[in-house]
Amino acid sequence: MFKDATPEEINRAVQLSEEAFWEYRKLSLQDRKRLMYAIAAKLENSGMDIIHCAMEETNLPENRLIGERARTILQLRQYADACVAGDWLDVRIHKAKPDTGAPDIRKTKVPLGPVVVFGSSNFPFAYSTAGGDTATALAAGCTVIVKGHPAHAKTSQMVADLISEAVREEGMPENVFQHLHGISFEVGKQLVMHPGVKAVAFTGSLAGGKQLFDWGNQRKVPIPVFSEMGSTNPVFLLPGKLKSDAASIAKQYAASITQGVGQFCTNPGLILGIASEGLNEFKEMLKHEIRNAAPQKMLHAGIAKAYDTHKETALQQEGVSVLANSDVESHIKEGVPLVATVSGAEFIKNPLLKQEVFGPFSLVIECKDKAELAEAAKYMDGQLTSTIMGTENDIHEFKDVVSVAENFCGRLILNGVPTGVTVCRAMHHGGPFPATTDSRFTSVGGDAILRFVRPVAYQNWPDSLLPDELKDANPLGIERIVE
Repeated sequence: MFKDATPEEINRAVQLSEEAFWEYRKLSLQDRKRLMYAIAAKLENSGMDIIHCAMEETNLPENRLIGERARTILQLRQYADACVAGDWLDVRIHKAKPDTGAPDIRKTKVPLGPVVVFGSSNFPFAYSTAGGDTATALAAGCTVIVKGHPAHAKTSQMVADLISEAVREEGMPENVFQHLHGISFEVGKQLVMHPGVKAVAFTGSLAGGKQLFDWGNQRKVPIPVFSEMGSTNPVFLLPGKLKSDAASIAKQYAASITQGVGQFCTNPGLILGIASEGLNEFKEMLKHEIRNAAPQKMLHAGIAKAYDTHKETALQQEGVSVLANSDVESHIKEGVPLVATVSGAEFIKNPLLKQEVFGPFSLVIECKDKAELAEAAKYMDGQLTSTIMGTENDIHEFKDVVSVAENFCGRLILNGVPTGVTVCRAMHHGGPFPATTDSRFTSVGGDAILRFVRPVAYQNWPDSLLPDELKDANPLGIERIVE
């Protein structure tokens, strides 16, 4: 239905985005908030046609998509409020000291320029056209070019049309937001390599995110590429907690593994414990729950095929065996829940077992003792999350494991599940490579604005010529550090 953007169309889009940026960056924080609230209102009043379109394109159920649209609306408003709060400007003021000759220096943050956002396949609203990347880029004062995901191109276009309506009605620069289509890698490459583009945001696979990152760094002038590329989200089942709660933990994790057909970057793909009666009880209950879990349609045929391929590859590895497979009849394009198991020693020997299997799959790793569990923890790559299931005594006894987990993840969870990412300022949705390309930043929460700004210090400027956030009277009423 939609044709790939041509090189000429891409070049024109970036040029228009650059022109709009010089006007949009001058608008007040309140103006940016007004635009974001207007976009949220358009989505809120968009009716069911857009939901039904997304259902048809993604196989996601109606309730899930209604909830995701509501989350997208929440994000737009929350990030707009964070924009106006202004603390992300991180203002520092060092007043002149004539007696020592020290100059007056005042530091703030300014927007980078046009940002390219790549829509994700598994969140057609919250991480796509009007999602968190677009919202935080607009909050930062950047213009945005979205490359819609081809798996839900029509939905993406419908959302883009709503954003464009809001831009027009609020009297914003005409090309503050633009939308392009493209299945070919060449579309993405040209966008990232274009000298007018100043930053990139992506949510998706390791292969895709790393390629965008490499292109961004191969440019004559490199740019930041913020890729969120998935995770296996290791869960550590500590003995004291398992001894008292194994069955309920197993039920909790069966639900987390199969939620959304496992199509979340926070799916618990690795579960580690020490051989014990408690671990045996956990595995037995997990087997029961997974056998009764119904297969469901995955996002599209390509993801279903990749899931089957990666799942079979994992099962072919030395020492890996099936713990439980869904006994419910399945059909083509459906993800069949499966949990496998392997010893700690075999896991540590085989790097392939650390790789994400995107779908309702998890690997239970049975370590022989505390030392092997600690060794397995040190073997992990960077992760979005890690979870500790443990009592207070467990935490003290396994403090080395907890410390290692803190070092390799962006969010450390106690006695919960990793699925579910709360939209709030305290959230950190990021982590060391290969979870993301820059672990210092989050893609969820108001602090995600920081990805699209850079610091500038003003030295010896008169108060009347300074940006409002740096003036002595602090007309914006924001938090500042004054030396």
